[in-house]
Amino acid sequence: MLDRTRQAPDRDALVLLPESDERGRAVSVSYRALDAAARELAGWLQERGAAGERVLLLHGSRRQFAVSFLACLYSGAIAVPVPVTGGRGHHEERVTGIVKESAPCAVLTDAALAPDVSRLLALQGHGHVLCLAADAVPGHTEWRLPDLDRDTVAYLQYTSGSTGSPRGVVVTHGNLLANQESLGRLLGTGPGARIGGWLPLHHDMGLVGQLLHPLWLGGTSVLLKPEAFVKRPVRWLEAVSRYGIEVSGAPDFAYELCVRRITDEQLDGLDLSRWRVAVSGGEPVSPRTLRSFHERFASAGLRPGTMRAAYGLAEATLIVTGGPAPDSGADSGADEELTVDAESLEQHKLRGPRPGKPVRTLVSCGTPDTAATTVRIVDPDTLEEVPDGKIGEIWVSGPGVAQGYWRDRAATAERFEASTGGAGCQLRTGDLGVLHHGSLHVTGRLRDMIVVAGRNLYPQDLEHAVQRISTLFGTGTAFAVPAERERVVVVQELRTHERYALDLEAVAKDVQRCLAEEFDIAVGGVLLVRPGTVRRTTSGKVERAAMRRLFLSGGIQPLYQHLDKELMASAGSSR
Repeated sequence: MLDRTRQAPDRDALVLLPESDERGRAVSVSYRALDAAARELAGWLQERGAAGERVLLLHGSRRQFAVSFLACLYSGAIAVPVPVTGGRGHHEERVTGIVKESAPCAVLTDAALAPDVSRLLALQGHGHVLCLAADAVPGHTEWRLPDLDRDTVAYLQYTSGSTGSPRGVVVTHGNLLANQESLGRLLGTGPGARIGGWLPLHHDMGLVGQLLHPLWLGGTSVLLKPEAFVKRPVRWLEAVSRYGIEVSGAPDFAYELCVRRITDEQLDGLDLSRWRVAVSGGEPVSPRTLRSFHERFASAGLRPGTMRAAYGLAEATLIVTGGPAPDSGADSGADEELTVDAESLEQHKLRGPRPGKPVRTLVSCGTPDTAATTVRIVDPDTLEEVPDGKIGEIWVSGPGVAQGYWRDRAATAERFEASTGGAGCQLRTGDLGVLHHGSLHVTGRLRDMIVVAGRNLYPQDLEHAVQRISTLFGTGTAFAVPAERERVVVVQELRTHERYALDLEAVAKDVQRCLAEEFDIAVGGVLLVRPGTVRRTTSGKVERAAMRRLFLSGGIQPLYQHLDKELMASAGSSR
């Protein structure tokens, strides 16, 4: 950033887009202005001894988030990005859990949010933590370049997991630089590139891919608010069209939303010919979505080969596979698909299609940056590496892999210090996949984690939220059903024999409404069942995998159910 400012101080570092043309104009921030604001805040942090300490970043303003994050890097402080709570109970629990776990010396936020953030901290017993409106910090504090090296911790990336036990991925300056270099090689980006989108900046794809990568290149980050995209998806493609964004990306659901909601009239005004790489990642990638998006927007100039599935995770800073770059002259394999027998895949076996039997199509997530990253497929039981064409757990090593989880030695040893064949420490991703001709195809997960819209959700969080709806609710479980896009299913026991006195349809809608409000997810299926239906182990733990199998085989007899169309097909004809 310092070098980029010296080289081109007046170049746009940020272009911040309004929610609509009627609500303002785009605001540009030069490298000179961004660097000056970051230095000023960094000097203030240094004066208060923040070097080496955690600083929570809770911003609605994209400009101020960028300033605060860079100020932490400039000062030697450890940035801890978190989402704005918006008054939602789940988000507030998550933020206070992160505050407790990371023990920050300060919270930086916007002036408009500061009163509510201070109130939340006080209510949760963290009133001693300094809460400051970063855009109102007094200036004139001298900044000093800190003594940093590649092993210095840059930030903690809290994964979208359980509110009760959040885990902060420890990302060093060396991890961040290595992943930036890999992004450049895999995406073919260079100096002056325009990169951007609408992803939240506390999310690893938004932070590392859409904010920091263009700044590292000396390019321009073009940022739209997530709310603007959700309200009007065409705003994303209008940004690509108007501002010449060459690389942008999002989870699969965003591309599908564009196909469904962008009208022919809106399509006529788009020019997507300069969009060189459209990355799909952060959740399972649907081959149907990739095809339908290209077909829908080809008339607007979207070129063949632009769509690119990728695989990554916060524990590896961001990207693991997604290349090579299409202009490298090599076969990227980005369009490669594997059609396999669905039943065998459920048993983690890769077999070709059988006549008359269901099939699954697996999208290639590309190849790794072989200059820096090694991907192995390992049998999760024997911990032995398996050959190409065999399914196993995806293990990753390289300088972009983070150092572990903040102050969680046991979890760090389990996930980051695995070993196979004397290859040294590896990251166990918990994801299942297969290497085929050097390209990675993700087939599923070992864990119960639910991946929706690029977020990892712990099923127990959803289950606890549902339990609070009614005193009539007994044991319940939530799980994901694999499909073109994963669907969330809730199976909930009712502690009543007077079911005819209840409006079961209304109860099911309450479950859907609760999870939509608390977690921003659409529930594909709600099954209300008799007590004793949800299977548990002898120690009392819910057997989610067993319940998923029962659901898919039609083995659950509900009192009432609501299923969307795709789930009806997944659950079989028995329903």
